Amino acid sequence: MSSTTPSERGVQTTVSTDTEAFVERLVTAVAGAFDVYAVYLGDRLGFYRTLADAGPLTTTDLSEATDCHERYVREWCEQQAVTGVLTVDDPSLPATDRRFDLPDAFVEVLTDEESLQFLAPLAQVFVGAVHPIPQVAEAYRTGEGVPFSAFGHDMHEGQGRMNRPAFRHLLGTEWLPSLPDVDERLRRPGARVADIGLGHAHSAIGIAEAYPTVRVDGYDLDAESVRSARQHVAEAGLADRITVELRDAAGVSATETYDLVTAFECVHDTSDPVSVLRTMRELAGDEGTVLVMDERVGDAFGEEAEFDWLMYGWSILHCLPVGLVEEPAVGTGTVMRADTLREYAERAGFSAVEILPIETDFFRFYRLTP
Repeated sequence: MSSTTPSERGVQTTVSTDTEAFVERLVTAVAGAFDVYAVYLGDRLGFYRTLADAGPLTTTDLSEATDCHERYVREWCEQQAVTGVLTVDDPSLPATDRRFDLPDAFVEVLTDEESLQFLAPLAQVFVGAVHPIPQVAEAYRTGEGVPFSAFGHDMHEGQGRMNRPAFRHLLGTEWLPSLPDVDERLRRPGARVADIGLGHAHSAIGIAEAYPTVRVDGYDLDAESVRSARQHVAEAGLADRITVELRDAAGVSATETYDLVTAFECVHDTSDPVSVLRTMRELAGDEGTVLVMDERVGDAFGEEAEFDWLMYGWSILHCLPVGLVEEPAVGTGTVMRADTLREYAERAGFSAVEILPIETDFFRFYRLTP
């Protein structure tokens, strides 16, 4: 049986016993892993940005510009050239005379933080996901969880950087305006939004920038994310309209109701999603809208969507362990199917869950009706 790409794989009722094909698959996977870690280094150390701005450069030029050791920079440049990421002017020249460059076609993907094609943070998130792998392996034995904080700065920052372009450029300009009644309410003076699990606040910023009179209250229970969120809000000049609180979403009290209550890509990570959704229902009251954005996955095991392989990958390393930290924990994992959310919503007191016609490759939007 010939090898397949991840997006072509589904549940196999009959597993191929073609040894050579399986060996090829594993070797290809390792090559991809090396690509991920090399991109992580190039992104974190500023190599790509420097080459995009000033290339082509010798390894001495690049090392001086980024304050890194030339021998390490040389090895990285040669690896990137061998794997087809960088170009080199003349491989026959002495090592320190060769000039390396980043092709124009890759500049947006690796350096443009505002672009929807920006994927360098994907490498950062992956590095963060495998950071506590010994703890994750032990959790598999004990059944306990691994706290979000154990995944470190790369997971926190990388996730925020990955979501930034879509939240800043699509959420308030395309996604929310596709819901006419929600769009109309957010344009009223005094409109209020509660953003549950706001992470680095790019969702809150995207909403506030698109709707100039909206006030957003954001909640997250991760201290590092809250610090970063407050910094991003201040940098955007929106501290007068966005508040960020370090608080468990399930414990937020509904002293006042909101026009819109959101949870972007976080419900599947919670240990007790029913309590979180119940709080969201209370915050929205009888008139507000509850909007959940989570992963676009297949409707059932054996009916995989295009990127279920990716979602299961995040789940075995990160989302399931994070979701099993607190008790009671339902253990949702990244692959939260629509029927699973409907079950949680019903238990939280909602009468219906509507899948919205907002088309994205990775996300599905749900409107929950009280």
